[in-house]
Amino acid sequence: MEALDPTTIVLLVIAALFAGWVDAVVGGGGLIQLPAVLLVPGLSPVQALAVNKLSSFMGTLTSAITYYRRTTSDIRTALPMAAVALVASFCGAVVAAVIPAEVFTPIIMVALFAVLLFTIFKPNAGELTALKFLGKKHIIFALMIGAGIGFYDGILGPGTGSFLMIAMMTVLGYSMLQSAAQTKIVNTATNLGALILFALGGHQVWMLGFAMGIANMLGGYLGARTAISRGTGFIRVLMMCVVSALILKLGYDLVF
Repeated sequence: MEALDPTTIVLLVIAALFAGWVDAVVGGGGLIQLPAVLLVPGLSPVQALAVNKLSSFMGTLTSAITYYRRTTSDIRTALPMAAVALVASFCGAVVAAVIPAEVFTPIIMVALFAVLLFTIFKPNAGELTALKFLGKKHIIFALMIGAGIGFYDGILGPGTGSFLMIAMMTVLGYSMLQSAAQTKIVNTATNLGALILFALGGHQVWMLGFAMGIANMLGGYLGARTAISRGTGFIRVLMMCVVSALILKLGYDLVF
């Protein structure tokens, strides 16, 4: 932190604040925060990833608590999903050290494009909660979602929140607002899984991570409040914007 000039620190804090807000509503905050951290002089790419995960963990934890206090989150589903997602995210981060992320980029672009089309052409999806499964079957499908997307978050990451929300809506039958609330609980766990791995490897820059994390927490709180007050229509529009930006970002990385 001592080596960074005040202007750089202010810009990083602003990026973390905005990223926390976006992430709390639809996910995808890493699209804003990670590029900012990667530009910090003297930080290696793995240190930048570690800082991003610490800040994101603090922000998603805050937004998860805010959603839980202000909506009727189904924690009986979200907590088991989060536990499985944490382990899966850790495993994904281990695999990421062996297999280049570029291998998965075309697949992820197709999946994100499918999410975008679904959001555009299913405007009434997620307006109301209508669970498709009950009892053990519901939990089994929830755990499968947590494992699959948790692993993805550990190995690559972009669009995790959007994928979780769509899966919650289409597979389990939750409303968009309910999906956003439970996504934050699960996403907190996936961030923690990768964060543990980075910390054990000695890659974390704690002071910078905590400074950005505080800003991300404020953004996460404000974003959750915004989503709750503005409702499904607002969440849908922002999701289309974020997913479109993710597709363009991944496409640019793939070409250049």
